[in-house]
Amino acid sequence: MKEDALLELFYDYLQYEKRVSPNTFHAYKNDLSSFYSFLNSQSLVDISVTSDDIESFKNHIKEEGRATSSVSRCLSSVRALYTFLHKNDIIKQNPARSVKNDKSCEKHLDILSADEIDTLIGQPSGTDEKSIRDRAMLELLYATGLKVSELISLDISDFNQSLSTIRCKSSSGKKERIIPLYPKIKKLLSHYITNSRKYLVFSDDETALFVNISGSRMTRQGLWKIIKQYATQAGIKKEITPCTLRHSFAAHLLENGADVFQLRDVLGHSDISSTNVYVSFLKQKSTNSLLKFHPHA
Repeated sequence: MKEDALLELFYDYLQYEKRVSPNTFHAYKNDLSSFYSFLNSQSLVDISVTSDDIESFKNHIKEEGRATSSVSRCLSSVRALYTFLHKNDIIKQNPARSVKNDKSCEKHLDILSADEIDTLIGQPSGTDEKSIRDRAMLELLYATGLKVSELISLDISDFNQSLSTIRCKSSSGKKERIIPLYPKIKKLLSHYITNSRKYLVFSDDETALFVNISGSRMTRQGLWKIIKQYATQAGIKKEITPCTLRHSFAAHLLENGADVFQLRDVLGHSDISSTNVYVSFLKQKSTNSLLKFHPHA
């Protein structure tokens, strides 16, 4: 079976059996495009790939300067492909099973300090439509812990001005959570809708809360580009990923005494172990800080 045919089978599986969200499907396609480009450059065929070949691919994308989170996600997509091929008896062995993420990929959290957050969010300080929109998006990400994919999926009807809440729906649309907004964020969103969004949209049929300069729904890539641009302007040297504001939101709430179970609900985690990652991070941070004061350190 040709490579294109194998990929089409896998893509059909993702869309029609797993029913992944459009953003997730797009991420799979991007990751596997990188993987197949690497295979072609090495004159390798997908069904004869070995675990060593996948390790080489991992090293290749690391050398390209990919963020650790990007490397981890890319490997996850490759694993999903080969698990599918193996389960459907297209290949006899799964070469991706033994390939592990680097420890830094598994445990790395991108946390900004409160000062760094203020500097980043303060970058779009203008009064033009784009600056007003960008400030609202950055503030909302940090104020709620929304994922980038969740923020761009918001419709204008999800913002309840009278109750000061945002309704966040899961990618499948089966689950939703209501997130309270503090007065500053409510005011920023109202200001954006009145003084920016109404001038950016070209059709009354557009339902997206956040739109791009073409008047259509903001894309994941577009928002990621905006975040990186402002991080560069702010002079932030730390690695920035699409999850940085979400991670920082969670860590800062716990540092200030928030309950881990309440945080789980706000973040939309179905398993408390996902939220406990932040607890472990803060414990390690505290230990490292304490060790600095030891006379033999």
